[in-house]
Amino acid sequence: MTDYLDRLARLAAETRFDALPEATLEATKRVLLDTLGAILAGSALPENRRLAQLAATRAPHGIVTLLGHGAKADASWAALTNATAGVALEVDEGNRLGGGHPAIHVIPGALAVAEEQGLDGPRLVESVVAGYEIGSRLGGATTPRANVHSHGTWGTIATAVAVARLGDAPASTIREVINLAASMSPANSWTPALEGATIRNLYPGRSGLQGILAVELQRCGFTGLGDAPSDVYSTILGDRFDGALAVEALGERYRIEQNYFKLHACCRYSHFALDAVLALRRAHPFEADDVVRLRITTIPFGARMADPEPASTLAAKFSIPYAVAAAVVLNRTDPAAFEPPALGDPRIRELARRIEILTSPKMSPSRTDHPTAHVKIALRDGRIVEELTTVARGDAENPVPAEELVAKFLGLASPVLGASRARNVVGAAHAVETLRNLRELTALLVPE
Repeated sequence: MTDYLDRLARLAAETRFDALPEATLEATKRVLLDTLGAILAGSALPENRRLAQLAATRAPHGIVTLLGHGAKADASWAALTNATAGVALEVDEGNRLGGGHPAIHVIPGALAVAEEQGLDGPRLVESVVAGYEIGSRLGGATTPRANVHSHGTWGTIATAVAVARLGDAPASTIREVINLAASMSPANSWTPALEGATIRNLYPGRSGLQGILAVELQRCGFTGLGDAPSDVYSTILGDRFDGALAVEALGERYRIEQNYFKLHACCRYSHFALDAVLALRRAHPFEADDVVRLRITTIPFGARMADPEPASTLAAKFSIPYAVAAAVVLNRTDPAAFEPPALGDPRIRELARRIEILTSPKMSPSRTDHPTAHVKIALRDGRIVEELTTVARGDAENPVPAEELVAKFLGLASPVLGASRARNVVGAAHAVETLRNLRELTALLVPE
């Protein structure tokens, strides 16, 4: 019987633009636009500006765009820089079926190599679909260890598959690339994210760089294990790996159609409570001073996100009490709700300290048949209001209008590119299949 790696490699090799369903193409366009917005917004952070300067210095003859900057580097440095920027604000998409955040582990590397080689839009689309599919499936087949952060873990394989697909690699080569990339997977923990150490933002950047390198190493003649995912993901990075699960329902529907978009600029595990709290505010208007008690019951990992006094912007994005308090006080959950002015707001800090976090073993971020958060609020006027969230807004199972995703992109990209150019990017991404050279798109991804 053909094993799971053969089946995955064959699917990646046989992914052809002309054979993609219309739904897959439209999903890919949405994911592309969303990811570009996350990268552009993150590129403005001081450390990411300096990283871009470093990349341009280290690869002075490169021709690949450092998004949001007026400089270029080679594909490897560009993938590192752009992917790092794309995760910094916690607004990049993800997939609850597995793989964490596949797009930020696929698009920066695929776009960098495609631009470097002057490839067209259809080639980018099929490479992104293939890399996303394989990365998500291997992630979903893994039961990660308790403190292993999924960012970057399977991303090296996702990037490597996308880049190999750009080169029209046969299935046998893609299998070799998967095995090489698996053994190059970064080992990442949750601790930096929870404590607000921005080295965490390098997770996808490192996996993008490593993924490109894995393809080059295969061409150099390096060899990998016969089944590296089973070796790495069932021993070092995971407690269990199930190859059969990686190919379950393979070919029935592409994973990129089953993603979620983040409508709050913080860890996905806060979104369940945020959706419930914001729904309550719409249905039963109240202010922060009206709250006597606010209790949140959510997924087990919520216990690790219960610090009401985060010390930095990144740590605040991994604090459920802070995110909820900021939503109540400021009535916003965009990046500004987590930046220094908000971090120092005493109203947010005071309310966050009064928020109680409980967890339920029945709640899971991957379930669609059971609540993911239960919020109960006691108000000073005697009202008790409560709300359940099952699937967060923005998920494929609870989608939002396309206009809302465009508005999200414009809000993220316009401060960097200017409003007119940001709208031009929307048009180019929505017509990516018509681009004869990806440089037509990347030329728009720098300030006017």
